[in-house]
Amino acid sequence: MAETLLKLSRKVFYVLGLFGVLLLIQKGNAYEFKVGGPKGSWAVPSDPNAASLNKWAETNRFQIGDTLLFVYLADKDSVLHVTKDDYTNCNTAAPLEKFSDGHTVFKFNQSGPYYFISGVADNCQKNEKLLVVVMADRSNHYSNSHQTTAPPPPSTEVPPSPAPTGEGFPSPPPLEEENPALAPSEEPPPPPPNGASAICSTVIGVIGAFVSSSLLYF
Repeated sequence: MAETLLKLSRKVFYVLGLFGVLLLIQKGNAYEFKVGGPKGSWAVPSDPNAASLNKWAETNRFQIGDTLLFVYLADKDSVLHVTKDDYTNCNTAAPLEKFSDGHTVFKFNQSGPYYFISGVADNCQKNEKLLVVVMADRSNHYSNSHQTTAPPPPSTEVPPSPAPTGEGFPSPPPLEEENPALAPSEEPPPPPPNGASAICSTVIGVIGAFVSSSLLYF
């Protein structure tokens, strides 16, 4: 019984370990940013003229798959995902998305700017607003840069113009006269021996020298 329980506990331990590794791999390419930093929150900045939330955003690098964590009092505030114009004018009437759970997690699904404002218009006027720019995917940027490469310019080489009418190509130079036949008294020298005949002559000479030395020895 004890051995069975020990085997079962080992299996459970292995399963939990594998599950933990899978979670680490899944989160390895994404990161969760708490708005305002580890000690910050989604609230009106202490100095309304400082725009501290945007300064915090400028110090971070956001990529596709990352998430924003908004922490706030659900009964007193909310988060609105809005357009650029609504962000500028603090217009809370027609948001793209609205969150009011007090612990909002927003995920970036594409690159580009994201605009957030408080659901309380007065808070937005006091700079409770956030602009986040998500970086473009490097692989897409690389492929797009290759697709938009301009083709090489056409060749500007001008082909040679044809010869004027009535003018032909220059006549080739006259062929040299063939050498006259050799006189009877001037015989051509014998051709040099080729490589095969030279090797044969050398082998024959070595054999002959060996045979001669053998005869002298005996």
